Amino acid sequence: MVELKSDASIEAMREAGRVVARALAATREAAAPGVSLRELDRVARAVLTGAGAGSPFLGYRPAWAPTPFPAVVCTSVNDAIVHGIPDGYRLRDGDLVSVDCGAALDGWTGDAAVSFTVGRGRPEDERLIDAAEKALAAGIAAAVVGNRVGDIAHAVGQVCRRAGYGIPDGMGGHGVGRSMHEDPAVPNEGRAGRGMPLRHGMVLAIEPMLIAGGSDESRTAGDGWTIRSADGTRAAHAEHTIAVTASGPRILTAL
Repeated sequence: MVELKSDASIEAMREAGRVVARALAATREAAAPGVSLRELDRVARAVLTGAGAGSPFLGYRPAWAPTPFPAVVCTSVNDAIVHGIPDGYRLRDGDLVSVDCGAALDGWTGDAAVSFTVGRGRPEDERLIDAAEKALAAGIAAAVVGNRVGDIAHAVGQVCRRAGYGIPDGMGGHGVGRSMHEDPAVPNEGRAGRGMPLRHGMVLAIEPMLIAGGSDESRTAGDGWTIRSADGTRAAHAEHTIAVTASGPRILTAL
């Protein structure tokens, strides 16, 4: 069931979204050669704690997961698409990093992700990240009252495919509200004009994921969480939580 949020609830979700934005910005600023993924998690934790926010990621255990998630951010490096666990790996010059973060504040949740390169980035990685961000922007632009979920999916998918990138099978966005994952599902590829109608008060996480090699196939790593590209090529992930409103889409996880 899809819950339509009141304008007051959307304002409250904006506050949670601001915390997410600050955590992602701080994590990105801290990322440098030699810094461990655990250190990035500590940076994000400090931002959440300072804002009086909790983490919807920490301790999260969906039915398919072998263990509860042990961190407040997902850190996915190079061929990792999503759900990477922050560990002792130290970032290297040229790494492509995707950081996904959520915050729970006053009963409401925000969720967003950003991808970036560490040190001297490769031009092909910058193009991949740029395509992810353009796909996200296209999806957000399609999130207007009167459109359908399929219009968002179509907009995202068109950008990814035209750039020659793969779209991981079965992965996409979702509703956001009192919990991190709510209805409806928001695929990263689909047919325009299909799916649930978009109404004022719907809050959605739109999150394109792109695989550089063009394949849609992925695999789960031995930790049971990290999803990697099956062909070993690099991946990028971009995400915002947005509200569908009568005056247009509103990004809730921007700085």
